[in-house]
This record gives sequence, structure tokens and C-alpha cells, in this order.
Amino acid sequence: MPVDHIRYDLLAQTALRGVVRTVLADAAKNGLPGDHHFKITFNTLAPGVRLSERMRTQYPQSMTIVLQHQFWDLAVGDNVFEVGLSFGGAPERIMVPFDAVTAFFDPAVQFGLQFETEESQAAAYDVGAEAKDKDEEPRLPAQAKPESLPAPAPEPESDGTGGGAEVVRLDRFRKK
Repeated sequence: MPVDHIRYDLLAQTALRGVVRTVLADAAKNGLPGDHHFKITFNTLAPGVRLSERMRTQYPQSMTIVLQHQFWDLAVGDNVFEVGLSFGGAPERIMVPFDAVTAFFDPAVQFGLQFETEESQAAAYDVGAEAKDKDEEPRLPAQAKPESLPAPAPEPESDGTGGGAEVVRLDRFRKK
């Protein structure tokens, strides 16, 4: 099997993370248009993720945030975004590098992206390199296909109190 020295997989991941960056930058500048809102899942253990200890304890590996009604001070940089959210009535400011994002979903238009983490990409590349050294076919981890994206969560009923952002775990949507 030929070795991909160009690393098209990494280039595609970077380009798709650019879509997320562009969408968030537009929302930071102009607000959310129409019924658009975003569910963003990220690896809480990734380098550069900034969370309070309370949130890190509650979400030790992965966390999904919803940018819909109650978020503030969304700031988007080249490699990271920051946002203020309310969790259980307590305000929190989080910072997430785009490389830590593992899923992005806009339920208003049923648009979603899933990303591999840098660790899984590196592991897949290392497996392929090791196999080449042994003259055997690489056994790469299964790739997520667009049709395997999780179904959107039902929208919560509004009680008119503006109860804050809903935080859900991505595992809730995975097929078992």
C-alpha cells in the first residue's frame, strides 16, 4: 500500500475545522441567523482547553456545548474560540482550540461534521508506518462516515425562563 506523504486526511480535517471557525466567527460578529444554533463537542483533555475545575470534574473526557440562546462574549481566533455559558445557573468562560473539537452540528439545517483527534490521526499514521516496515497491510481504525453522524437530540421544550445552555454527552446519541 502506498504511503500518503501529503497526508490528505490531515488537510481535509484542517479545511473542515476552517468551516467551523468561519461559522463561529460570523456568529460572533453578527449573531445567530434564523433558527441556526450549534452543538459543539470537544475533548476536554486536549492541550489548550480551558475549563473550570468544576466543569473538568463533571466532564473529564468530552463535553458538548450548545450555542443557542444564552451565550455571551463569543470570540474566535485563528486556532481557538472562547465563549461564556451558564451551567446550572453558574456562569463559566471556556476556551476551546479548534483541534480539540470532535463534532459540530447545526440542528436547524441538519448539518454536522465529525473530526478525528490529533491523537487518533497520529495513531492511524503510526499503524500504517509500522505495517510498511513489516511489509504487511496497515490496519487503520474505522473512519467515521457522514451517514454515521448521530441523530440530533430533540429540542428542549422552552418554559420561557431562559434556563441556560443545555449540555449533553455525545455518547447519548451513539448507536450501541
